[in-house]
Amino acid sequence: MFDDLPDDVPRLETLRTWHAMWVTRIDAKLAQARQREAEQARAAAAREERRPDWLLDYGQNRAGTPTAVHVGDCRMAGGRAQGVSVEVARQALAGGVAACTLCRPDTELGMLDP
Repeated sequence: MFDDLPDDVPRLETLRTWHAMWVTRIDAKLAQARQREAEQARAAAAREERRPDWLLDYGQNRAGTPTAVHVGDCRMAGGRAQGVSVEVARQALAGGVAACTLCRPDTELGMLDP
């Protein structure tokens, strides 16, 4: 079937050595890729565990008044958003802090006006 290989022992040994070297390199690269993927999966799981259920977004001034309430995984929450408890999120919404129009924390908390 594959009769294109040389017939003599020295050239066959050379080919075998060459291909064994490549298999070793491929195996090493494959192990690195698997390790990198496992580390990324562990890091993602750790980030998921640390994600709060509710966020208060402070806009440009973290020490100031919150500008919006978000569900914990909302993409619209800014870099200055802080994780808060459900009670603090409810108080902020009741106190007039805006609910994010994308994640709708007021709906999630059952606080919509009739």
